[in-house]
Amino acid sequence: MRGTPIFFYIFVMWLLIIAGGALIVPIIAHISIHGFGKTDNLIDSAVKASIAIMLVVIWILIMSKIKNWIFHKQINH
Repeated sequence: MRGTPIFFYIFVMWLLIIAGGALIVPIIAHISIHGFGKTDNLIDSAVKASIAIMLVVIWILIMSKIKNWIFHKQINH
């Protein structure tokens, strides 16, 4: 089956998107940082943005590894 690896890639991509939404919306969105006075909102936003950026980088690395695995598998056949 020639098209199976690409469907696997798309499936994993959508799985990561859904997992990311499930992680970011109910968990990370409710993070609240207090105790810094007027900069509470700024620090709160910076922490949330840092977490989101780290998750995106991790997802890109995962998708890159899967893509490389698919291409190596295709080249070896």
